[in-house]
Amino acid sequence: MEMEIVGDVASLDPDLLQLPELSPLALKSNPFLAEQLFSLWLSLPETGRLVKNLLADVKTGTSTGNSMSVNVSTTNSLPSMFPAASTPPLSPRSTSGSPRTVKQRSGLSSLGSPLKIVSEPVREVIPQFYFKNGRPPPNELKELCLFAIDKHFYGHLGLQIHEFKAVTKEICKLPSFFSTALFRKIDINNRGIVTGDQFVNYWIGGNMLTVDLATQIYTILKQPDCRYLTQDDFRPLLHELLASHPGLEFLQSTPEFQERYAETVIYRIFYYINRSETGRLTLRELKRGNLIAAMQHVDEEEDINKVLRYFSYEHFYVIYCKFWELDTDHDFLIDKENLIRYGNHALTYRIVDRIFSQVPRKFRSRVEGKMGYEDFVYFILSEEDKSSEPGLEYWFKCIDLDGNGVLTPNEMQFFYEEQLHRMECMTQEPVLFEDILCQIFDMIGPEVTPGFSTDNEGYITLRDLKGCKLSGNVFNILFNLNKFIAFESRDPFLIRQERENPTLTEWDRFAHREYIRLSMEEDVEDASNGSGDIWDESFEAPF
Repeated sequence: MEMEIVGDVASLDPDLLQLPELSPLALKSNPFLAEQLFSLWLSLPETGRLVKNLLADVKTGTSTGNSMSVNVSTTNSLPSMFPAASTPPLSPRSTSGSPRTVKQRSGLSSLGSPLKIVSEPVREVIPQFYFKNGRPPPNELKELCLFAIDKHFYGHLGLQIHEFKAVTKEICKLPSFFSTALFRKIDINNRGIVTGDQFVNYWIGGNMLTVDLATQIYTILKQPDCRYLTQDDFRPLLHELLASHPGLEFLQSTPEFQERYAETVIYRIFYYINRSETGRLTLRELKRGNLIAAMQHVDEEEDINKVLRYFSYEHFYVIYCKFWELDTDHDFLIDKENLIRYGNHALTYRIVDRIFSQVPRKFRSRVEGKMGYEDFVYFILSEEDKSSEPGLEYWFKCIDLDGNGVLTPNEMQFFYEEQLHRMECMTQEPVLFEDILCQIFDMIGPEVTPGFSTDNEGYITLRDLKGCKLSGNVFNILFNLNKFIAFESRDPFLIRQERENPTLTEWDRFAHREYIRLSMEEDVEDASNGSGDIWDESFEAPF
């Protein structure tokens, strides 16, 4: 059968092989006929010329539609030997006689043909928005910085540590007492010198030029492998401040008090800024606090006592002297009996017990039943400014006996009972707790109010206290009799102070009053000794 088909195909006229239409019946009865016809068609001279023309058109970039239609039209004039209409392989025409639409892919062909039915979409170029080491500085800012660097390093192989302060302040725009910390951060090999190239690599190459001031300070102070600041990270700053600030020059003859001053400043910083109370100051906490503004202030102000936030020497003096007064054996530790004498026995035994149970804050003294100097700093700042956020949190934990996050009437009554007993002993007119509870809830205005009895469901949350300016007086009512009486009597002197200086905090006013009192006592003591230069060795407080 195959021999017959081959013979039939070979006997066909070659011109007839170019017919555009074949009978479907012929293809079905002879399945190999189409293949043989196609092979013979490819061997024809006309087919070779057609393929060459198509390739030439593709190479020159001209349209192939005309050449294809011309060659195909010549075949239409030949008579067909198959009556039924059909489309042979590779035919450019459809059965209806209209030109076939050839679909092209949107991409370029392997021959690089420019023919495209659908044009490629234009890709939008998105600029880089994430930089691993921070956004690089703009060219203009970079050039200005390089010019300033060249000016300071010109004629020097490098700058020594005592020459680096101008670079710190004028180029980096940092407080001048950051000079040593920045110098040592760049001089990693401890050569004692920083070259211009080293500074450029650190300040510009490390993208320090474009980050905010808080991030710059955080990066300079923290250890390389840490994501937080510790108290030790601030010590180099305080040592340089003590060595260079004109308001602290008088302390250079008493290095022991230089160390105490530095410790006190650091404790105050962590008290107000480290709200997580972990001892690890994060970048977010640094940005949210007011420490950087205080650093800039102390760098510009010659009178350090005018910098009330953190750095005031008068504030340090009051804290240290208060601690020294209570520490009768001068072992730098105080116990319950010492603390109960604070403020002329103003506190109740119950609240002192709660403090020494370390509920509001775990002691750092590492001595059982003893409070160290750092613990006392946290206590006195909370006691003298109960309306501050850390102060409210400190005392809230003390009153919250079951630790459920709310203050109930029963818990408040537990602490007020001792207050009531003390008022009776002092022949003061006692105020019943029911009346006190009504006053407290009227003052705070909590979301859940009771019916003003001790067995109802009313309570006060920390959020309620933070939303009220008088919230500190709630704690005075419960465990500080002296301040409770002063609040009830509405001392006109205190009211006038608040009106004259509304920006001062309760701690600022207390520290100012106490410093005046302590300095007057020192003057009286010096006068009784016959000389202003003679110290009582039993009291080692600095002037």
